[in-house]
Amino acid sequence: MPSSRFLFLNVGHSIDHLFMLMFPAVAALAAADLSASYGEVLKLATGSFIAFGVFSLPMGWLADRLSREFMMTVFFLGIGVAMILTGFSNEEWQIFVSLILVGMFAAIYHPVGLAMVSQGGGDVGRRLGVNGVWGNMGVAASALSVGVFADFAGWREAFLLVGAISIIIGLGWIRNTRRALEGGGGSRKKLNEPALNWRRVLLIVAITTTIGGFIFNSMTVSLPKVLNDRLVDFAMSATEVGAIASFVYASAAFTQVLVGRAIDKYSIKPIFLALVAGQAVTLYFAIMADGWSMVAIGILVMVMVFGQIPINDTLIARYTPDEWRGRVYSVKYVLSFTVSAAAVPSIAWLYEDTGGFSTMFTLAAIAACIITVTVAFMPGGRPSSSKLRATE
Repeated sequence: MPSSRFLFLNVGHSIDHLFMLMFPAVAALAAADLSASYGEVLKLATGSFIAFGVFSLPMGWLADRLSREFMMTVFFLGIGVAMILTGFSNEEWQIFVSLILVGMFAAIYHPVGLAMVSQGGGDVGRRLGVNGVWGNMGVAASALSVGVFADFAGWREAFLLVGAISIIIGLGWIRNTRRALEGGGGSRKKLNEPALNWRRVLLIVAITTTIGGFIFNSMTVSLPKVLNDRLVDFAMSATEVGAIASFVYASAAFTQVLVGRAIDKYSIKPIFLALVAGQAVTLYFAIMADGWSMVAIGILVMVMVFGQIPINDTLIARYTPDEWRGRVYSVKYVLSFTVSAAAVPSIAWLYEDTGGFSTMFTLAAIAACIITVTVAFMPGGRPSSSKLRATE
């Protein structure tokens, strides 16, 4: 894959997560601007997250029917315009509708961008790992960028600026795509046969994605509060606790690159088993961990959780023909995003009902055990269809 094309796809992944999290990050600023409560304004982002999951299916289908390059153009330009519309919105209903558009265009990236990253065979695991880190950096950048604009400008100016930047990147993507097509590049539809055992592998991916989505969102959403509760004896400020949580996320994110390289060289099954079994063990220890030991356990848990991400995406790339890939990725992310959304109210209910996170960690550990048993039934080695391997 040309380095310029890969860079655009990586930047797109950062944009996708950054833009989806920007409004929740600025909800307090927007509430003051709209003379409304924080809760009322935060709810305006609900439609955006629903659209983010629901529209993954049609976007993946359109990409496989039309052109992935065209759909990525729609992504960059469309989400940029939607962010600008949000910045210009003065009424709550206008913000609500604009954010739905943000979620709709954001839904394009995962089924389309990941299908493009996985094209061409070779070191697919490494590319997906690197791409995953870029996405995680977009998550981390949301709070930082909002803080900068809160100090120097305003939340509306933040939306206007990043929207304009996305449109500019989209124009650059169009130019890059035209050059690739003129040189004979671009995505070509290949009528390949699926690899043997593909049904079993995709079923395992569906189960691990669904259950893993609960673990992933439970940890990423709750970790700052977990650390705040478990480090209470050290009398740290909210900023200090947040910095520790950010360090945990950032340090664990690079595991995706290491795992991606490993699964390019070795069989996926033992690596997958080690990661999910490791999740079960570390989540069990998290039930009892306190103080700095909780920080250490948190890093280990997130290393295992982030490390699983490129494995599921690589399995889809290896076991499905190229012309199916956008639709399969879209189904995967509908499952993941749906469960992830359901995890948030579950965490709140468990915390209020039990007065802590021990029950959440217990359920997450049980979920990791279920994933471990599921992965044990996965076929070993690489896909056995020579036709698929020849065209990867």
